[in-house]
Amino acid sequence: MSAWERFLDTFFNWAVITEYLPALGQGVLVTCQLAVAVVLTGLALGLGMALLRAYRFWAVNFVIVIFVDILRALPPLVLILILYFGLPNIGVTFSGFTVVWLVLSLVLAAFAEEIYWAGVLSVDQGQWLAARSTGLGFGQALIFVVLPQAMRMTIPPITNRTIAITKYTAIGMVVGVGEVLGQATTAQSFSGNASPLMAGALIYVALFLPLVVLSRWIEKRFAWRRA
Repeated sequence: MSAWERFLDTFFNWAVITEYLPALGQGVLVTCQLAVAVVLTGLALGLGMALLRAYRFWAVNFVIVIFVDILRALPPLVLILILYFGLPNIGVTFSGFTVVWLVLSLVLAAFAEEIYWAGVLSVDQGQWLAARSTGLGFGQALIFVVLPQAMRMTIPPITNRTIAITKYTAIGMVVGVGEVLGQATTAQSFSGNASPLMAGALIYVALFLPLVVLSRWIEKRFAWRRA
């Protein structure tokens, strides 16, 4: 067997890939469910904190800043291990899926809050004054005038951060979540062949490349037009 044939047999053995394809398909379903749940929860929570922060209640803002800084500083894997293996010691137990969803949602929310908040601050003060001069209250000015402008400015960083965080679903394998990488690793162990891992890598490309292309289109579609 030539070196090229050994390479193909090790990484592109279609007989091995076909055997474990149903398991990889199940992993795709779990990955998609987890990613969607993380994105919806994380972005909503991040936006909520940014809006709450706009009211400038000192105590609330202090708590939000501390929460955001801690979540941005800690690696998601550390938080996952603490929740999954540490909480049972005090009688609190979550499934691996729930732990990964909760941690990644909070991490995404922390980054999203800072991005949204930066967008709110970037809106010219004259927009606030013009909105208030028409009789709108602070909350109405924030929601109907400032937020739409801020959201357009935050599209590029928020889409990039969202894609980066959702790729962390792969670390769910360390707590037994049967996502793509977990299924591929198990298949590789049973088969003694790296082809399932290569198939898993190709699946990740197929899943996330369309998201990258979509995010690029969204950035161009909603970007501010230059005069």
